[in-house]
Amino acid sequence: MQAPLDLKLLTTFVRAAHSGTLSAVAIQVGRTQSAVTMQIQRLEEALGQNLFHRSGVRLTGSGERFLAYAERILKIHDEAISALSDRGLHGSIIFGSPEDYLSAFFPALLKSFGTMYPDVEIKVVSAPTVELRTLLNARQIDLALVSNAHDAQGVVRTERLVWVGSKPTLDLYEFGDTVPLALSASNAVDHRAACEAMARAGLRYKIAYASNSLAGLIAVARSGLAISVMAQEAVPSDLHILPLPPLPRLGILIAFADTERSPAVEAFANHIRSVLPSL
Repeated sequence: MQAPLDLKLLTTFVRAAHSGTLSAVAIQVGRTQSAVTMQIQRLEEALGQNLFHRSGVRLTGSGERFLAYAERILKIHDEAISALSDRGLHGSIIFGSPEDYLSAFFPALLKSFGTMYPDVEIKVVSAPTVELRTLLNARQIDLALVSNAHDAQGVVRTERLVWVGSKPTLDLYEFGDTVPLALSASNAVDHRAACEAMARAGLRYKIAYASNSLAGLIAVARSGLAISVMAQEAVPSDLHILPLPPLPRLGILIAFADTERSPAVEAFANHIRSVLPSL
């Protein structure tokens, strides 16, 4: 009789199939890349089939067929544990969010969710909305908070973008006729919104610093060398919101990977819908 399949090996295989790189899987499952490789090899030995081509993390025909079974096994396992266990919901989630939303909202979301479901593991990926959508399409994360227009369908909360600096008004700086800006990378929603607002107001500006690190943007704003833009709820208490050209309100939505949602993913999404509007 063939030995039963190890669920940890199945989890690693599914993550590898969706991620496309062993280094990404290693981060997701909390193992070294060599350990991930060994887990894949153990699963292949148990099945007597090569699941990936040896030239890279690309599924063989057998791997493609087995992927659907592995996903179903893991989903049914989580559902069964959740339904019958006295300890409640189980599972693992990979959650994505822009850094300013993480800073403003995630501690409260995690604390309240963790109190109700202590056996659900949540791993976090921080990235701009455009990158999060790519990760969702590649099934490298399960769900994410993403930015969209404030009146878009499915908005859970709206958030105001604001200009932030070390002094309360622009005339207190010595910028001359060109305002230096510290913004997130050019593919981010807030970067485009800031540039469009300055252009509409006829103000000259230059991108003095660009980074997707919220901590980096805050540091530059504190230095007084540039003005930054961020979600109002993420503004530290020692910085000022400046009266510069108005910025749009953003809609915060929950987006999902195109795959079957586990009970843990559904529960966390419902928790976000319930709690986020009031934070």
